[in-house]
Amino acid sequence: MAASILCTVAGVSDTPAGPVAPLVTGSDIARLAGVTRAAVSNWRRRYDDFPAPVGGGVNSPQFDLAEVQAWLDRQRKGQDVSEEVQLWQALRGAYGDELITGLADVAQLVTDAEQETSGGLPPDAVRLVRRLVESRSPGELVGDLADRFTESVRRAGSDQVTSPRIIRAVRHFAGDVAADATLFDPACGIGTLLLAVGPERGPRRYGQEIDARSARFARLRAGLTGYGDADIVTGDSLRDDRFPALKADLVVCDPPVGDTDWGRQDLLLDSRWELGTPSRAEGELAWLQNAYAHTAPGGRVLMVMHASVAYRKAGRRIRAELVRRGILTQIVALPPGTAASHALPVHLWQLRRPRSLGDAATSVRMVDLTTNEPDGSLEPRPDQTADIPLIDLLDDTVDLTPGHHVEDSHRDYAAEYQALRRELADQVRSLAELLPALTAGEGPGALDGPSISVADLARAGVVEYGDPQPVSVSDQLDTDFLQGFLRSTANTRRSTSASGTFRLDGKGARVPQMDIADQRRYGAAFRALQEFEELSRRVAELSRQATALARDGLGNGALSPKE
Repeated sequence: MAASILCTVAGVSDTPAGPVAPLVTGSDIARLAGVTRAAVSNWRRRYDDFPAPVGGGVNSPQFDLAEVQAWLDRQRKGQDVSEEVQLWQALRGAYGDELITGLADVAQLVTDAEQETSGGLPPDAVRLVRRLVESRSPGELVGDLADRFTESVRRAGSDQVTSPRIIRAVRHFAGDVAADATLFDPACGIGTLLLAVGPERGPRRYGQEIDARSARFARLRAGLTGYGDADIVTGDSLRDDRFPALKADLVVCDPPVGDTDWGRQDLLLDSRWELGTPSRAEGELAWLQNAYAHTAPGGRVLMVMHASVAYRKAGRRIRAELVRRGILTQIVALPPGTAASHALPVHLWQLRRPRSLGDAATSVRMVDLTTNEPDGSLEPRPDQTADIPLIDLLDDTVDLTPGHHVEDSHRDYAAEYQALRRELADQVRSLAELLPALTAGEGPGALDGPSISVADLARAGVVEYGDPQPVSVSDQLDTDFLQGFLRSTANTRRSTSASGTFRLDGKGARVPQMDIADQRRYGAAFRALQEFEELSRRVAELSRQATALARDGLGNGALSPKE
């Protein structure tokens, strides 16, 4: 039974696979055993006999199906509902939407194993907790429950916690953090991001969280997982800053998205708005400045931002100040799917408080990873980065979207301009040749003589009303002749309303009565005019592109006038 279930999870059948052994990922193993992916990772670290990867990459290793099956059988994992899953189900049943409170109660129970009370934990949950801590440390149990909570929230599409992919990105771009560093997260949630950055021992960590349940769990979790120097308090960081004098070496934050009720009316004169008072719609820039206000000289901010913050009109002035003062050092556009609740890309902004006037940044590194897989490499290729001088960012829009600047930075202006010139020259020559040669007519307009309505031609079965214009379905009538006269001045007047609106009315239009040879002569001229008109629009667009490219290239030094 276990083998058939595992095959189903892994996406393979019971049919022998031949010489190539079926492979499974960590996610496949987790679903089979009824545990989180983090639990599988813990097994790999905890058990020396866990099968070694035989394929895949560093971020998504693959394991031999038979080896995994044999190991699970030996460990008796996956054959019954694990005690961790039973505990999780008991917590969900007892706490419902207040699951964070349940996690905090578990953390409180294992923090003080001798306590007689256990908050709201039901007896069966208490029994399971006490049994689980016999085979793992309290910190590991609480960490596994936190990972399971994060995974469940991610599947539900909520912003309640920071996604594992964002945590991985922040850790990557934070780089090495000194053991004596001071770290701060002003919206720390359950503490995941604050506890993920930097070495486990050494740094002093501070966190503030508006939700009391999350703050309580974060405090207990920090103590159980070895982060004894973590000071996590409850409160609104913007309206009630509990660490007003704190200056950190690294501030990390995944702030609320789209929050217009962040307290602007009460905070108009707040000293934290060094770069300008954010508008009501720019709550993310309020969080950014709050983080920067808590940054020591030489310290950094790593802030997760919605992509629209880089270009929204309301935030232009603050973005300009960030650039002008040399505070903003890097923006990374992360891959779609990095955030928990949507597939839109998010950005990771990095700020640095200069130690002196001469220490400010002179350029902003733009990194565009939006074409990468969300679990793929975070190390950008050369064509995914560009160092943009500050002056080039300070235009009317101050658009800080990395993709725009990376693409422009790697453009071959000279080759692109020469290609546009060649195409434009070819099209202009063709344009002159398309304009038909016409001579003076012999009398009144063609429609002043014998003519017939298109409605009559339709009733006779010579014309069908197509989309958007009528077409000939008979060798007695040339379609180009028909459509050319439909757009003549006389028929245009018939199709124009009293308000000046033009709407082609094929039924009321008329065409001259001519033999088919004369129709074809007129049709050829009308067809040439139509092609001339279409090519004229193409030439106009090429002219616009060439002019814009030339101005841009001359301005940024990519192009220069010939001597």
